[in-house]
Formats: sequence, structure tokens, C-alpha cells
Amino acid sequence: MTPSNPVEFLLPDCLMKIGLIIYGSLNTLSGGYWYDRKLVDYLSSQGDAVEIISLPWRTYAAHLTDNIHFKLPSDLDLLIQDELNHPSLIGANRKIHPYPVISLVHHLRCLEQRPAWQNRFFRFIEKIYLSGVDGFIFNSRTTKTAVQDLVGTAKPCLIANPPTDRFGEAISEEEISARALMDPFRILFLGNVIERKGLHTLLEALRQVDSVFHLDVVGSKEFDPEYVYRIRAYCEGNHLATAVTFHGSLESQSLEQRLRHSHVMILPSTYEGFGIAYLEGMGFGLPAVGTTQGAAWEIITHDQNGYLIEPGDHSALAA
Repeated sequence: MTPSNPVEFLLPDCLMKIGLIIYGSLNTLSGGYWYDRKLVDYLSSQGDAVEIISLPWRTYAAHLTDNIHFKLPSDLDLLIQDELNHPSLIGANRKIHPYPVISLVHHLRCLEQRPAWQNRFFRFIEKIYLSGVDGFIFNSRTTKTAVQDLVGTAKPCLIANPPTDRFGEAISEEEISARALMDPFRILFLGNVIERKGLHTLLEALRQVDSVFHLDVVGSKEFDPEYVYRIRAYCEGNHLATAVTFHGSLESQSLEQRLRHSHVMILPSTYEGFGIAYLEGMGFGLPAVGTTQGAAWEIITHDQNGYLIEPGDHSALAA
């Protein structure tokens, strides 16, 4: 029987001091950090003391140098590590520590779309890291399978899907029917503006479409400025600028308005470890378009509540 909650699986029924290792701020706006915040909220509500251990954001190569000097804290009962931090923690995990170390895995870096030789390197590093922890929390069946294909099935683990209920009750059928009659056709892209999320695929598909539409892009523009520059230049060069609005990151109330007034959610990522955005959109009656790579298939049933395309297939997306 799989527990419904990671805490039930990992912790005895008593007050504990738990560490959580992340990069940067816990308030970073992304699905992975939202998951981490909800986990911290739950642990704290149960009376456990949670210490956030933040390592600075740097390049992957610089993170690897953390293994020279970074040490795990000694005064914990349990340590949870966001797997995103894996390049910084290999050395520290190999040293003796008096408590279990659990890796919270959102998705593996080596499964993102990039040149094969780079992913072979990332696979090598992630395998070393994953072999050095005591157990896992996975956000999806897809992530569990990916990790166990890499390091086997011997270590204890569970699947704890991310929370997707921050907006409360779903939209009514009456509101959906009324919205369907509104012009123009509004498309919502909900994800940070980075190459992995596939905004360029969506824009290339829209360039092939004759119908009137408006695209709302909701997500941070801070993570990859060079990619943002290319996206803006593409819009200008292909007469899409007036049909696309870049909102940046939005707080819950403003995001809810975008969800309520859109017709479809399109996030053609090259890889999603889960896909919180798809489910949040469905809560507002939005069909979702994702890709066949990663865990989108766990949420989107093709031709029923949305569509799945191959990553980068802008012609299929346009159709």
C-alpha cells in the first residue's frame, strides 16, 4: 500500500527537525518550488521544525565545485534534498551523517532535450548522486520509472503528486459555455520563459494559423534572458507582436483571471516531470496541449481532455 503523504512514509509520529536543501529562494515561482513550499507548510503544520538550507544559484560547473567544501548539517533528524541540487551534494552525501537523506525528485536533468553527449555527462553525474541517498519522493510515475531505470528499485520510495488546488473550486459549466462564445480565441502559455517549455514551438505553430487569436504568456522572463530576446525578436519578425502579451510572473489572483478568460492551455515542453500547469488549467475548463515526452501523458488523455504532440512538432500543433 502506498502512503498518500510523504511525511507518513518517512517520519515517526513525533516532533522532528528536518532540513530541506534547495537552490536560491523557496519563493521562486515555478512548479517545483511550489511543491517544495507546500511540503514545508505541511511539515510545519504537523509540528516539525523545518530548516531551509539554501545554496546559491550558479552554473552547473560551479555547483560541482561545492563538493570540495560543502558539508551536511549535523543537527537534523532527517534531510530532504531537492534533486535539482544534485551537482552540489555528491561529496557531502558520501560522508557519514546520523540521519536519512531523502531525494525529492521532480525530474532528471539528463532527460531534458539537448545534445546526446551532454546528457550522457548529466546522466553519469545524476546516477552517482542518486546512488548516494537513502530514499526517494517522486512527483509522478514517470519520474519514478526514470530514476529506477538509472539506479534500480532497492531503495524505499513513494509517489506524492504535486498539489494543484490553490485556486479553490473549479469554474462552473455555465461559465465555460459563456466563455466559449467570446472572441478572440485566447491561448494561455503557463510556464517560465525557458527553452525547455517550448514557447518557440507554439509561436511557430501560431505563425501557420490564419484564425484570429491572442496568446497570453505567463511566466518568469528572468531565467534565460537570451532566450527571451530571441522569442521577442521572433514575434516582431513574424508579425505576432500584437497578438502576444508577455505578463511575466503573476500572483495567484491575477493568474486566476487569465485562467478564467482563456480557451486552451498550451505548454509544448520538451520534458515535464509532472505538469502542474495542465491540471490547474483543467480546473478552469481548459483543454491542455502537451507533448509525448515526460509525464504529460499521466494528465492529458489524447482527444479527451487535450492533445499530445511530439516535442518540437509545430506543424502538428498548428493542425
